[in-house]
Amino acid sequence: MARREPLNRERVLDAALELADQEGLEGLTMRRLAKALGVEAMSLYNHVSNKADILDGVAERVFEQVERPDPALPWQEQVRAVALSMYRVFSRHPAVPLALVTDQSNPTSVRALEPLDALVGALFQAGFDDLGAWRALTAVNSLVFGSLVLSTGGFTGDPGVHAGEQGVSAYVREMDPARLPHFSRLLRSTREGVDPPADFEQALDMLLHGLAAEAPN
Repeated sequence: MARREPLNRERVLDAALELADQEGLEGLTMRRLAKALGVEAMSLYNHVSNKADILDGVAERVFEQVERPDPALPWQEQVRAVALSMYRVFSRHPAVPLALVTDQSNPTSVRALEPLDALVGALFQAGFDDLGAWRALTAVNSLVFGSLVLSTGGFTGDPGVHAGEQGVSAYVREMDPARLPHFSRLLRSTREGVDPPADFEQALDMLLHGLAAEAPN
């Protein structure tokens, strides 16, 4: 009979991330996690404190996958590289950005914050002062995480399905073009061309253009 691999924090977090990917935040419970690992739920508490601790650990793991930019590159390219990598990495694990933006997860470890540190370093390189860098960081984070939440099922949809086309179709069915002519025209013209990754890159380029116009250097 094969020996069961000992339970440890790494195994718990691996299973938690897989479960969150499959079932979303609501499906990530201590009972389901224990069942996936083949253990009793109480044994999990030898390795994690609670669900918040699990979500912090899972978010840290996803942040670790974000590529660090080459500090020798121009600052705009560094910001673009980090933002794109964050978007692509977190889009593979949509429950995690949802946990972050709803304050169910707030990882503060060095491993989790290194990508943001690199991003802030690029903003300082651009010549922004502390307040300017904070506002620019907020703008980048808002674009990344807002785009992820809107394009991966929103707050209530399927965490593994892009919600853009679904959402547009629902609006189109209910909207009265006589009363909302401009919004109705826009949605009807774009309903077949929803492409969240391409939309994100375009929005990121627009944001970077604005940041470059404000940068002291």
